Amino acid sequence: MNEVIAVGQKAPDFSLERDGGETISLADFAGRKLVIFFYPKDSTPGCTKEAIAFSQARQDFADADTDILGMSADTVKRHDNFVAKNNLTVPLASDPELDTLKAYSVWVKKSMYGREYMGIVRTTVLIDRDGTIAQIWHKVKVKDHVPAVLEAAKGL
Repeated sequence: MNEVIAVGQKAPDFSLERDGGETISLADFAGRKLVIFFYPKDSTPGCTKEAIAFSQARQDFADADTDILGMSADTVKRHDNFVAKNNLTVPLASDPELDTLKAYSVWVKKSMYGREYMGIVRTTVLIDRDGTIAQIWHKVKVKDHVPAVLEAAKGL
């Protein structure tokens, strides 16, 4: 069992391929605030709404000196299709090996209709300029989530 991440600890490092095929890492955001939203699957209704909402608020986050990164286990090819179909403006990291998803405690046992399976629990993590986890939203409900994250980012 992986340790559960907590507010006040250093954010787990990562280096992953992103939409467009480039590599993105935690170090790319050194000295800036970062929101990472972990979501279950590209092109599903809740995930699409969340990714669009973060994309639409990207400039507001930039004005708060905060970058945004989405992350799921989907492939880069799926991310590319998701970005193109929905005109997304936030980078999407791909973690098919699940290492980063596990490090951030978002790869968990889930159940639906009595069937258990492993998957990503929708979670958002706000990381401060020094790489410390400032806030975590677990089991995120998409409605009104992005404004709440923006307010927290402005408060850092």
